[in-house]
Amino acid sequence: MDLGLKGLKAILVGANGGIGRQVAKVLAAEGADVAVCGRSQEKVDKVVGELSPSGGKVFAEAMDVTDPESVPGFVERAAEALGGCDIFISFTSTNLGVDSDEGWQAILDADIKPMRRGIAAAMPFLEKSSNGSIICMSSTGAVEEFMGVQPYNALKAAVMVYSSGLAQSLAPKGIRANCITPGPVMTDDGPWAYIKENMTDFYDATMAQIPTGRMTTGEELAKTIAFVASPACKAMTGANIVVDSGYTKRVQF
Repeated sequence: MDLGLKGLKAILVGANGGIGRQVAKVLAAEGADVAVCGRSQEKVDKVVGELSPSGGKVFAEAMDVTDPESVPGFVERAAEALGGCDIFISFTSTNLGVDSDEGWQAILDADIKPMRRGIAAAMPFLEKSSNGSIICMSSTGAVEEFMGVQPYNALKAAVMVYSSGLAQSLAPKGIRANCITPGPVMTDDGPWAYIKENMTDFYDATMAQIPTGRMTTGEELAKTIAFVASPACKAMTGANIVVDSGYTKRVQF
């Protein structure tokens, strides 16, 4: 199936590793022009090297996304370099794992605010696109209890509500907004690779709750995201898509 991604412009914030890196690779392989950013110049350079063989345009910068000016500036420069923006996704995330003012603020600064700022900066370009698409990234920690009282879980639930509101507000402009809610995802440079090697009891307990007996891979999740973001999925907006290999047990309706 042709997803219709060839020639589209995708701006990805926080895509120098993990899930974002995998999404960048899938979009580039489908013919999209891709812009990525992240904190580490070394990781950004690695992603550029992985995307370049696709033959499409690639734009990349290293930055601290907690700086209020960094993400809007990146989006504007990326849109200029690529020639617009059809797809916007923010992958930045952190979790101190503590229910404290510091824990809440860290997630707001590194996850929620960069997403909001990026969407706002991308809006003038998305409005000019005939295939405008926003993907908001949540977590299954937002839909079922996970690791006790966690500001991360609460704020990821807020992302779902925000995405739904965007979908209704932007539909008349022809811009779609959908939420992707992953469960545990295994990537070679992601947190679960570290957990597997260094927190074996927690890893084994998590695996025991996955009925398929395997974690979703980064590439599998990336393909789902690419489809939802693509013109092939143009009728879908306001949806929350859970991708978790059966990890969550709720009835999803």
